[in-house]
Amino acid sequence: MQNRCKQANPKMKICPFVVLLVLTGCGPSVPPDGDLPAGPQFEMTGKLESRKLDEASGLQAGGDGSFFVINDEGNRVFMIDESGRDLGSMKVQGAGNHDWEDLTRVIGDSGPLLVIADTGDNLQGRRKSWLYFVREPQPGEYDGELKLKHKLEIRYPDGAHDVESVAFDPGSDMILLLTKRDQPPRLYGIPRDLALWEDEVEAEFLAEVPGFRPPTRIDFLSNPGRGLWVSQPTGMDISPDGRTAAVITYRSLYLFHREDGENWAETFQRAPVEYEGPPGFYDEAVSFGHEPGSLYVTGERRPAPIYRLDYRESP
Repeated sequence: MQNRCKQANPKMKICPFVVLLVLTGCGPSVPPDGDLPAGPQFEMTGKLESRKLDEASGLQAGGDGSFFVINDEGNRVFMIDESGRDLGSMKVQGAGNHDWEDLTRVIGDSGPLLVIADTGDNLQGRRKSWLYFVREPQPGEYDGELKLKHKLEIRYPDGAHDVESVAFDPGSDMILLLTKRDQPPRLYGIPRDLALWEDEVEAEFLAEVPGFRPPTRIDFLSNPGRGLWVSQPTGMDISPDGRTAAVITYRSLYLFHREDGENWAETFQRAPVEYEGPPGFYDEAVSFGHEPGSLYVTGERRPAPIYRLDYRESP
């Protein structure tokens, strides 16, 4: 049984056999539901006010105290405050949408750029995915259109992947992509300079990320449709100082703290800090807040709630 728990093929996907492993106890030892250490709690700060935000899949703090949000579908970037108040939206000209899944932020030659990750692939059959780069809107212009500055076609060295978690790491100056439907999830990277210069690029495989707590019997029984996926990444962000990565799943938020001298491939091999919640099976967007030690989470549904978590920063 021990050998059967090992991943024999890097392209192995989650399948019913994984469910059997969970239910029979094969795999890492995990605490039962309700036995996680007590810690900071999620607090709801409001709900997404815009009725057009019904499948929020990406959240990113802006430079002015606001947040940017995208839907799975459509071609608009929405602006909100921490309570979800609608501040406006802008249509992205020149960008397609197969499945927008996350939003991050990089610095370009002429200022900050939002990076829209059109990387969702539920059936894992896409021949190519896209990153769209647009100028970050400034206060007072949260209406009208955003012209596409650059688009990047991306592929993976081992075939198609469903990627719902994308973040920029200022430490390595790379855009990181974390897969959802692989077990364990796989981490890829694209250097920022290549992302902004090239028209197409192959993402570099960096590491597997094994530290997410597997589904439990309760997970499957409480939500048969999504129980299999409760511990798979649906969103990611990295703190502005490059020291902490936050990964949201349908069940929990995980924090990985990078130590001096480490790269993310090494950091992601250690057990993360897990905060169970927010409640529900719809959370797909996470962003560090404007205040140090704060995180915000939202997701699908209408109107979707916004939750804040104030965590203790690592020394």
